[in-house]
Amino acid sequence: MNILNSVIKLFVGDKQQKDLKGLQPIVTDVKKFEIEFSKLSNDELREKTIAFKNKIKSATKEFNDQITALEIEAKTAEIDRQEDIYSEIDTLKDKAYTVSEDTLIEIMPEAFAVVKETAKRFVENEEIKVTATPYDRELSAERENITLENDKAFWANSWDAAGKPVTWDMVHYDVQLIGGSVLHQGKVAEMMTGEGKTLVSTLPVYLNALTGNGVHLVTVNDYLAKRDKAWMGPIFEFHGFTTDCIDYHQPNSDARRKAYNADITYGTNNEFGFDYLRDNMASSKDDLVQRAPNYAIIDEVDSVLIDDARTPLIISGAVPQGDRHEFNELKPLVADLVTLQKQHLVGVLAEAKKLIKEGDDKEGGFLLLRVYRGLPKNKALIKFLSQEGIKQILQKTENIYMQDNNKLMPEVDKDLWFVVEEKNNQIDLTDKGIADLSKKTANENFFVLPDIGVKIGKIDASEITSEEKASQKEELYKDFSIKSERIHTMNQLLKAYTVFEKDVEYVVMENKVMIVDEQTGRIMDGRRYSDGLHQAIEAKENVKIEDATQTFATVTLQNYFRMYRKLSGMTGTAITEAGELWEIYKLDVVEIPTNKPIQRDDQEDLIYKTAREKYNAVIDDIVKLVAEKRPVLVGTTSVEISELLGRMLQMRKIPHNILNAKLHKREADVVAEAGKPGIVTIATNMAGRGTDIKLSEEVKNAGGLAIIGTERHDSRRVDRQLRGRAGRQGDVGSSQFYVALDDNLMRLFGSERIAKMMDRMGLKEGEVIQHSMITKSIERAQKKVEENNFGIRKRLLEYDDIMNSQREFVYQRRRHALDGKRLQVDIANMIYDTCESIIIQNKAAKDFQNFEFELIRFSSITSPFTEEEFEKLSEKEITNKLYDFVAEHYKNKIERNAVLAYPVIKDVFENEGDRYERIVVPFTDGIKSLQVVTNLKQAYESEGKSLITDFEKNITLAIIDENWKDHLRKMDDLKQSVQNASYEQKDPLLIYKFEAFELFKITVDQINREVLSFLFKGELPAQNRNQISEARKQKRERVSTSKATVQNTSEQAIQNSRQQEPVETVVREQPKIGRNERITIKNVMSGEEKEVKFKQAIPLIEKGEWVLVHK
Repeated sequence: MNILNSVIKLFVGDKQQKDLKGLQPIVTDVKKFEIEFSKLSNDELREKTIAFKNKIKSATKEFNDQITALEIEAKTAEIDRQEDIYSEIDTLKDKAYTVSEDTLIEIMPEAFAVVKETAKRFVENEEIKVTATPYDRELSAERENITLENDKAFWANSWDAAGKPVTWDMVHYDVQLIGGSVLHQGKVAEMMTGEGKTLVSTLPVYLNALTGNGVHLVTVNDYLAKRDKAWMGPIFEFHGFTTDCIDYHQPNSDARRKAYNADITYGTNNEFGFDYLRDNMASSKDDLVQRAPNYAIIDEVDSVLIDDARTPLIISGAVPQGDRHEFNELKPLVADLVTLQKQHLVGVLAEAKKLIKEGDDKEGGFLLLRVYRGLPKNKALIKFLSQEGIKQILQKTENIYMQDNNKLMPEVDKDLWFVVEEKNNQIDLTDKGIADLSKKTANENFFVLPDIGVKIGKIDASEITSEEKASQKEELYKDFSIKSERIHTMNQLLKAYTVFEKDVEYVVMENKVMIVDEQTGRIMDGRRYSDGLHQAIEAKENVKIEDATQTFATVTLQNYFRMYRKLSGMTGTAITEAGELWEIYKLDVVEIPTNKPIQRDDQEDLIYKTAREKYNAVIDDIVKLVAEKRPVLVGTTSVEISELLGRMLQMRKIPHNILNAKLHKREADVVAEAGKPGIVTIATNMAGRGTDIKLSEEVKNAGGLAIIGTERHDSRRVDRQLRGRAGRQGDVGSSQFYVALDDNLMRLFGSERIAKMMDRMGLKEGEVIQHSMITKSIERAQKKVEENNFGIRKRLLEYDDIMNSQREFVYQRRRHALDGKRLQVDIANMIYDTCESIIIQNKAAKDFQNFEFELIRFSSITSPFTEEEFEKLSEKEITNKLYDFVAEHYKNKIERNAVLAYPVIKDVFENEGDRYERIVVPFTDGIKSLQVVTNLKQAYESEGKSLITDFEKNITLAIIDENWKDHLRKMDDLKQSVQNASYEQKDPLLIYKFEAFELFKITVDQINREVLSFLFKGELPAQNRNQISEARKQKRERVSTSKATVQNTSEQAIQNSRQQEPVETVVREQPKIGRNERITIKNVMSGEEKEVKFKQAIPLIEKGEWVLVHK
């Protein structure tokens, strides 16, 4: 592969070099302006910002003037013209945006030079003296670092950053200028750990804030959002920009709206997404907090857009009968089934071992495959597979039975109660399992889904009445629903018992099941597994099973961030996910060089046969490093392993700190100690991303921080994040990963070639291999998993894209109703669509009577044409004629309502106008009633017209929300039920697309008809002022926000297979090998072993033909 890459680079060129070549002129231009700006006074430097803003305004003035003129025209224009006007306004906004972006590119070097010069002046001066502006005076009341003296303001270079006093000491390097320009271009800047990404962000943030359209800086947690705002804020505020952080303020508050209206807004990814959902549940324009998404920079972009991408943000509320489920009833059945299979397979494994020992690989391999398909995580099985040649027997047998689309696999599975497809995270009951459960429940059809198509055919063919047919069909659907839910519950319980392990995927704390983030090792508070899996784990662990909830609003982070006009990101590890970032977000990844060369020594992986040998070697290495007075950071992949290593170190009397999900409250203290001489820190992935370990000169002289990875993670990014803790800004350090053949990654996704080679070499107990070829094979295994994970995330996105197109349509209608500007166009479209719908429905059937009935139902008018005309004219002609008639009728009805309401409004205003600002006016359609809130003064001045506009807004919102919630519940049910299509060899996604489209079509049609019906029939119940009262602030519906963790099958396949070997402490010492010492080497291909001097072995080892064997 390396040869192929070299050939490609020879002809096409190196991407990084090409990217840097294009960006280098920007650095040169910035340096030119830097010299020029260094001669400016402080006031002149600040005036540059005003000049930039004016340049952008003049460039977009022509478009903005046209937009203003069109908005004025739209207020009095006819409906058809209004639609054209709003379309034209959208086009002009796009053109204005393009021109402003071109202007920003033009002024970029100048703007970057202003930011760099500002940073330099804050470093060189304890305080900066400027002429005080009104904004300086306003800030001086809140900020201790700004003081006033007559007409002068003094900006100190020290301030409080989220409780920590800081003195500004940073000036942008050349590589940071390159990083800033990459971010402005809407790309991902990959910058190594410790290269100052927070400072880099100041450049594009300042530049894009000049447009006044808002810049969002997105972080992964609220501590970073608050810290970065406080730390970087004064640099922007010095130039007159407003800055804020949404995480300081309560949701839906005026303070949060003010934060969004600031030039620069910091916040966490979750809060940005939840505010979008809350805004689209708002019942008044005053409740909205966000403005149109413009430009976002995402810190740790791979964590947000890749790791969190599969976790939808959900706002939910109580669902009727949400506490109804069968988890407790089915749990004993599942527990018995799992025990039964475990006991049976112990004997099968013993028989398999015996047959293989006797040389009967065929029958032995068959039984071995049966055990693997029944309990792939069985510790005895995993240990047996690590023996020489056994894994090859299993793989060979599996290949035979997987031929012809698993044609022969039922022979293997017939003796099992259930089958675990570990790589696909899938569990299926076998016929034997279903029979056993049916026997225990004394109901042979307890788990058998009825064949809907066949049974409905029989009902239709029978000679019973229509009412009886409908009743039987209803009973059939009910039976199908109960049984499909029961099968789903059974599958989730089986997963909970056989695939999910306590202290690995989750921990139980305070009588709650808490998920552990496999990327960071942190507890994900408030997050639950979706599709009932969390409830299944709660049942297994005997904790309270939380009630089911209903989704009120949902969006994935993928679709939320794709709404921004421009998106960029920065991280230390993005290049491994460059393909996904481009395919889903169209984000190009650019590698930024380091400011100082990396001195960290990244050693090739050490490969052991078993986990026990590996952990013993890790402990030996720690003992050696502690003796050298070097701090050691030991990275583990689970809480369980971190505790195991802790116990092993205790036995060797080595002091150490443990940092994992259970002990997360000690994180700050543990990290503060981690860089001290001889300190050992055992940590899950919590100590990866964002952890800054400071080193003293004494530690640097001893060799720096030593990183020890006890296992390769399934994602290369996590390994790179762990490595990145050492060697920051040119510091010395080292990293070493230890791998065993029975590690989850190697066991599930490692190549056969590694296992074959290890067998051929005949490694003995405690022996180790270290070779670049093995390291590359491990990376290939990681790539397999990454590709799998990408497939899962893409699949999730395909499901959410269907929801997203529906969400955008409904949310746009809600926004139009809240704003009121484009509501008349929407109502006109509703009238046209409904007219078209009832004509299409009845024209083909030639049912004029039903057409007239439907028309009266939604508009209270009879048909404007005769039955003869209805049959004679085309659908298009009838639709246009009917639309004109109904639209005119609606216009007259609305005007009449305004005339009827005005005397009442006039009476209230003239007698009690000084008491009320907003009033509640009741409207009814004869069946339902609606309380319409309106501004009394505006209703009086417009002679009742603004009241009718508010009536249109209120009814549209109320009916959209009612139907949308109902539609979301149906979509949740649909997503769950379509998964059963896989049993029929059909693609669930295709069925979901088709059914979702039909469901949405029905929902939109229903919304249109209900809105129009109320608008046509709604009126004041009586013309007197006693029915009008003062409007009080409405109480918000109680809802909860959460992130539902969607299972990632390949992730689970790897991380869900944890085993704990008995620990045996072995003391080994491997002193440094001298050039003339005799050592043992083995041939990689033949397994030949020979003893030679180390200096003679060096060229053979470097060629890759021989490897060193530690005896």
